Amino acid sequence: MQALIAAPDTAEGHRLAEVPEPVPAPGQLLVEVRQSSVNFGEARFRAGMPAGTVLGYDAAGYVVRAAEDGSGPAVGDRVVAFGPGTWAERAVFDVDSVARIPDGLDLAAAAALPMVGLTALRTLRGAGPLLGRRVLVTGASGGVGRLAVQLARLGGATVVASVGSPARGEGLRDLGAAEVVVGLDDVREPVDVVVETVGGDHLTRAWSLLKPGGICQSIGWASGAAAVFAPNSTFALGEPRRLQSFGDTSRPGADLATLLAFVAAGDISLPVGWRDSWKRVDDAIEALLGRRVAGKAVLDID
Repeated sequence: MQALIAAPDTAEGHRLAEVPEPVPAPGQLLVEVRQSSVNFGEARFRAGMPAGTVLGYDAAGYVVRAAEDGSGPAVGDRVVAFGPGTWAERAVFDVDSVARIPDGLDLAAAAALPMVGLTALRTLRGAGPLLGRRVLVTGASGGVGRLAVQLARLGGATVVASVGSPARGEGLRDLGAAEVVVGLDDVREPVDVVVETVGGDHLTRAWSLLKPGGICQSIGWASGAAAVFAPNSTFALGEPRRLQSFGDTSRPGADLATLLAFVAAGDISLPVGWRDSWKRVDDAIEALLGRRVAGKAVLDID
């Protein structure tokens, strides 16, 4: 079968190649991938993967071989999945890493969800109850940011969306942001929770905006810049503030089903800002790294 693999010896950092068919282990199923998506981290770090690694983590498609033990979706079911090796014609997934796609929901929309959806959902869940709290989302125009804005609003929070330019802020109020700001200088009131995706000065500035007892969830570093905390800036009277990381994508199936139910009900949406053949993955990567995609970039595996 064909797949996009890491090729650190090339200028692109990847290439389309013939690779062996994946073989499901017990407790796994085989999916014919129809759509995958490109995440910012994959675009930035693909060349650092070992040569020959099949790239990608998000997939939507059809089950072509069910799990041997009969658990999970059946052959022919439409599924969304999260796991390594999705920039390929077929991929294997653990049964608890997939969820059935509701009738009427487009495969491409489902393919845009897994990594960014899991990150936003689990990050906000880790911050505790959101009802009546003030939540700041940095990098709010990206895939994680757009979903974090919507999920925080669903949880009853007042959401402040920070973006890099006025144009990047378009549509965020419609998704549930009470305030849309460029940078952080116009955030006038302290916040209870920060979903921080930018890193660098954004991280240190966001930390300074936290109320006593607040939590800053550092889940991305799109800027690539170092974050330097001034002396004593991590000390404050009152309830302790927390700086927390995120990286738990284990057993995602149940949370994928939750996200799909939200989409099917019209509670959340994730715009596909770029979609084309996987043979044009270079264009998708260039658009993502150039901050020209609002939402997600989706690849048609054709």
